[in-house]
Amino acid sequence: MRVVVDFCIIPLGTGDDLSLSPYIAECQRILLEANLDHSLHAFGTNIEGEWETVMAAVKRCHMRVHEMGAPRISSTLKVGTRIDRVQSMQDKVSSVEKLLRE
Repeated sequence: MRVVVDFCIIPLGTGDDLSLSPYIAECQRILLEANLDHSLHAFGTNIEGEWETVMAAVKRCHMRVHEMGAPRISSTLKVGTRIDRVQSMQDKVSSVEKLLRE
C-alpha cells in the first residue's frame, strides 16, 4: 500500500537545544538511501512510498538519532493512504496550484 506521511522528529535531552539540523540531516540521508520521494519543510518532512519502506525508514531515523546521543525522541507522524487511485505528493500540490492560477 502506498502512503504519504508527514514526519517530524525532535531529539530530547541532547544538551544542544539550539540546532536540530545535524539530526534532521541524518534522517534526510536515510530517506535518500531508502530511495524515497520526500520533501523537507520548515517543521518536518513529507515522505511517500510503500508503507513498509516508509515505516522502516522512520524507524531507522529513530535508531540513528539515538545513536547520535539523543536519549529521548518525540515524533509526530501523520499518515495518509488512498486505495481508489494513485496520487503523489506533487499531484496534491499541483491541484491547489492549478486552482490558484484560475
